[in-house]
Amino acid sequence: MNLSMQAMPAILGGSRSVTLDQRDAMRWPLLDEQDEQAVLRVLRDGDLSLHPVTRELEDDYRHCFGSRYALAHCNGTSALLAAFFALDLQPGDEVLVPSATFWASVVPMLWVGACPVFCESEFDRLGLDPVDAAKRITPRTRAIVVTHLWGMPAKMTEVLALARKHNLKVIEDASHAQGAVWRNRPCGTLGDISVFSLQSSKLAPAGEGGMLLTDDEALMERAICLGDIVRIQELKTSAYRFAATGFGVKTRMAPLSAAVAQVQLRRLAERNAQRNESLLYLSERLEKLGFETFLPPAHIRRVYFEFVFRCRNALSSISRQRLVEALKAEGCEVSLPRYPLLHQQPLFTEGMFKKISRISSRDYDPDALPRTAQVNEESLRLTAFPRASRELMNQYAEAFEKVLLHAEAIQR
Repeated sequence: MNLSMQAMPAILGGSRSVTLDQRDAMRWPLLDEQDEQAVLRVLRDGDLSLHPVTRELEDDYRHCFGSRYALAHCNGTSALLAAFFALDLQPGDEVLVPSATFWASVVPMLWVGACPVFCESEFDRLGLDPVDAAKRITPRTRAIVVTHLWGMPAKMTEVLALARKHNLKVIEDASHAQGAVWRNRPCGTLGDISVFSLQSSKLAPAGEGGMLLTDDEALMERAICLGDIVRIQELKTSAYRFAATGFGVKTRMAPLSAAVAQVQLRRLAERNAQRNESLLYLSERLEKLGFETFLPPAHIRRVYFEFVFRCRNALSSISRQRLVEALKAEGCEVSLPRYPLLHQQPLFTEGMFKKISRISSRDYDPDALPRTAQVNEESLRLTAFPRASRELMNQYAEAFEKVLLHAEAIQR
């Protein structure tokens, strides 16, 4: 045991473990002259609405991920709306969804009248639990939404088998998982239709933006019809008849955002590797202390949108609140999980969904998913450390070691 582990915790009057300046290690997005030149190219060309850079970006995504079609959107939320619309979901159709996800994975389906059916999270990777989902299938179930939460691919073997068995479509929200790989296939190519968010905090940011991927020409056509009138005019099918009106939504991506996104995509692998090096090292240190850091199995290469870990074992001697307080006193940037559970939100629990949809008889119980709530209550998060030094990771690990060594005294 080294001296830093034996030292008194800062919350009890000792010295802080984390003494390095963390601002540079946590800065994101990383923008430089290449991004500036890409934006200047669009500005100097003068076409701020239909510049070819947007279609160049779509080509880059098709080639990078191996998808037949890619369609850029103004944000990930609009891309998810396009995905639900593309599947031709009808009022009253049910979609199996996780509760532990950002709201855009679920709420846009309300605009097409579909009914979200919340499912438990599984403990291993925090994704939608296929076993629980199977129990919630009814004759009205049409699709499954999968989120690769925090950059860890969900249990796709089981999800895809369930989808095949019941003839369900799979919508893949891969917004946290740009660069993650499942069984040698990139996340974002595993569902019938997939979506990336390119918002500023994401792994290949545009500022604001989204990308829809699919191999299905019919799905691509419907996604175009929802919100890109210029593209509707190019269609060679009977869908061209909607060219004058579309469906009343405009989802086209701004070229200035596309310019940034194009540069950021080229650097995705390099920057993911840097995050992974730091966080896999920290994970190994924390696993030895009893924390669950969701290390990937052999067939998965995960990425880190954020670093979320479960502290179930640690909470036997210290409350989560006191653990956070003690780690913050050591200088750690630690907080509770970012997303509130969707099935507990007033949009559903107060009946607002019924007022919107006017077709659902489903009631939403905030206590309906106890396992999902348990995981959420036992989890904490750190930043993803886009470019941390090994020394900083060691200081974080030593802070955790020190706090756990004195957990009972801290709790008192």
